Order: sequence, then structure tokens, then C-alpha cells
Amino acid sequence: MIKGKAFKYGDNINTDVIYPGKYVYTIMDPEEMAKHALEDLDPDFVKNVEKGDIIVAGKNFGCGSSREQAVTSLKYAGVSAIIAKSFARIYYRNCINNGLIPVICKEASDYINSGDTVSIDVLKGKISVNNKEFSFVPFSSFIMEIIDSGGLLEYTKKVIKNV
Repeated sequence: MIKGKAFKYGDNINTDVIYPGKYVYTIMDPEEMAKHALEDLDPDFVKNVEKGDIIVAGKNFGCGSSREQAVTSLKYAGVSAIIAKSFARIYYRNCINNGLIPVICKEASDYINSGDTVSIDVLKGKISVNNKEFSFVPFSSFIMEIIDSGGLLEYTKKVIKNV
């Protein structure tokens, strides 16, 4: 179960807004990347985000370039999940590959407001907020293994170690 405060944003939030391109080749440390997450969209985000918090967005979250820093910066800032109406395909997969939970749920995205406390039961495919519940398609057991391992790299290390 995931529980956190919602930060709500709109449609077409691109990777350059999530993690500014000016840092892509100069910052390599994930903790340092986290200090710049969403700085052009929400300058107070990194001051206010806490471990476990959840981003809620509209359509096409993560569009733009395929930079992984746009996932890494949010994860290391403390974001546990992103609920959106839809994701850019590459961003969605980058979330899974890095152990950040991407949830597609239009109804929840429309309903949730910034500051709401949101609970996500990833295994049951349920989102709860303000005594209201929304459903989404749960992840397969394979995808959950990747997420639970902390991402594809850690999952692969685990699998190779056990072979």
C-alpha cells in the first residue's frame, strides 16, 4: 500500500519540465538530480515533497525526450507513484524500469486535487481518496517483481544471482 500527498499537474507535462535539459550532462548523482525535479513547473516542489508523495497529472505525462533523469529525479525526490490519464510510452516504461509506479486512471486523475491524501493498493488496482475509490488495471506479477526490486537493473541482478 502506498500513501502520500498529491501534487496535481495538467496535460502534456514533458520530460524537460520534469527534469530540465540543462542538467542532463552535468549532474550524474540521483540525489542531486532530485533537487531539480519540476523546478520550472513548480519551484516549490522539492521543498514540499515528502517520501511517498504522489504526482497526479492529465494526459501524456512524460512526453518529449526519453531521458531517464525525468524519472530518476522524481523517484529520488521521494515520489512513490504517478497517477495520470495517460503516459508517453517511453516514460511509462522508464518508470517501471526504475521502480517508480505509473498508474493510468482517468477518473482518479480528474477527481484528485493537490494536497489530497491518496492511497494506492497496487496489487488490488485500487486508489482511495476522500472516501472515494477508483479502479485501475493491476500490474502483472512480472512487472510487480521489477518494481518491488527497485527497477529492472536490480531485478536483473537478482535473477542472474539466482541462476
